[in-house]
Parts: sequence; C-alpha cells; structure tokens
Amino acid sequence: MSEAKSLRVAYGEALKELGAKNDKIVAMDADLAHATMTSIFKEAYPDRHFNFGIAEANMVCAAAGYAVEGYVPFVSTFALFGAGRAYEQIRNSVAYDGLNVKFGLSHSGLCVGEDGGSHQAIEDIALMRVIPGMTVLVPCDPIEMKKAVFAAAEIDGPVYIRVARPVCECITSEDDPFVVGKANVMSGTSDCDVVLVCTGLMVSKTIEAAKMLEEKGVKAAVVNMHTIKPYDRETVVKMAEKCKAVVTAEEHSVIGGLYSATCEALAGTDIKVSAVGVQDVFGQSGKPEELFREYGLTAENIVKKATELIG
Repeated sequence: MSEAKSLRVAYGEALKELGAKNDKIVAMDADLAHATMTSIFKEAYPDRHFNFGIAEANMVCAAAGYAVEGYVPFVSTFALFGAGRAYEQIRNSVAYDGLNVKFGLSHSGLCVGEDGGSHQAIEDIALMRVIPGMTVLVPCDPIEMKKAVFAAAEIDGPVYIRVARPVCECITSEDDPFVVGKANVMSGTSDCDVVLVCTGLMVSKTIEAAKMLEEKGVKAAVVNMHTIKPYDRETVVKMAEKCKAVVTAEEHSVIGGLYSATCEALAGTDIKVSAVGVQDVFGQSGKPEELFREYGLTAENIVKKATELIG
C-alpha cells in the first residue's frame, strides 16, 4: 500500500516526475515554494522554477506568456491568493484566450486549520468552475494527486487542481482509473438506497459513512467525483435512478461547489439531493478535525443527511 503523505507533497513529487518527462514543464510560485512543495521541482530543475514573490497577478500573466511560447506552466500559491487575488488575471489573461496554464493551488478549504478564516478558501472551486473552459480537479489522496497532475498536463487549456494540506492515507490504488470528467464508483451498485457523491478530503469520510449506513441496513453507493468540471452526470443518474436520493459531501461551500454542480446536473429529474459542506459561512481558526466537526463535515452527518433524505 502506498504511504500516507500530504497532498501538497504528492503534488510536488508528481510535478518533479512530470518535469523529467517533459522539458516544457515550468513551475511558478509566489514566495511559497516550501509550503506548496514546488520546492521539490525546484531542487531538480532550478532553471525551470520561477519565484515571483508576493505578486500573484504578475505570476499568472507571466504564465500566460510562457504558455503562448509553448511551455506548460504549473502555477502555485495558496488557493485564496490564486483563485481570489489573481482571479482577474486567471480569467482574462489565461482562460479568455484558452491558454495552456495549470493552477495547482494549495492550502484550500478548512483543512488549513489554525491559519483561520482569512486563509481558508472555501469558495475556490466555485470561482474556478464558473470560468468558461476551466477544468476543475479535486483529488482525494496522494495517488489521485499524481494522476491529476499528469492528466492536467495532457489537457490543452486551463486546469485547476485543488491541493489540500493535511497528510492523507491512500484510499485509491494505482490501478483505479482516473479519467477527467468520469467519476469513480468506489462501492455499491445502482441497486442502492442512497448515492453518496463526494470529493477531495471528504471521500474517506464518505466511505466511513457508507459502512455506518450498512450497519443500519441501508445500502449506500459511494461515488468519487474527482472532476467537478466537467461533471459526470451520466454516472450519478445511473446510480440514483432507482433510489432517487443523493447526498453530496465536500470541504467547500455548498454554494458553487459539488452540491451546486450536482443540483445543476440533476435539474429536471426527480432525484432528491441533500448536502454536507460549509453552509454559507467563513471558516475560523482551529485544528482541522475540530473544524470538520464544527462545520458538520463528518461521517456521522453524512449518515444523518442520508437517513433524513430516504426517510
């Protein structure tokens, strides 16, 4: 079994491995290389790593220029500073022209922990998802993170990879498929009582919730939606066509993230959807697990939402 590690470390390692295969890969950071772990790439390829200081907008514009010249820039900083501070440049300098720039933005969500609400990006998926042409990937463990980085490099156009801070156990295997826009059914069948659609750090908690539901005699399917955009409507409808009940689980605001994408995809059907996620509030300082409990991002709350939904 692969070792547990932080997703940011897995990101840096994948970037280094990708850099060995493609000399057009360049990494850009905003004075946070040892936090985002692009420092791993820098140690291997110092001439292809660029530190722009605390100037995120300049960094994104430079990435656009590198993309025009045929390079494949991977841009990294904290999710709040990238998706937030440099939003206009991502929209107008990169996405508007469909340029081949990848955004591996780290320290996303409540899991930033003690840094508090000012640094906890709980709206980054929403911001990136609404940009035309942007692909949005949310890996759940170190193995998926590597697959996401390599998949992003194969896409011709802008890609957002959400990179979490905590150390994560591997809950997927090297043999599991990772196809952009195609969800992975991790357990259960279409003959179930409820479909649990999850992403990122909530995948492990959703698997735990499915086991708890099974002990109650409830059959739950777990669908890992590692790609938020494009959204895999076909798989969710296929899994939920009998039970008509879906619960989403995400470490992100329920506005604009996985829950919103699911509701949009299922509009016009008779499938009911309930959400576990951040409920239109900012984060606060605390240890990640304490914050997850405070905001209801737990297996127990997934079980509660599921049992309420199916009656």
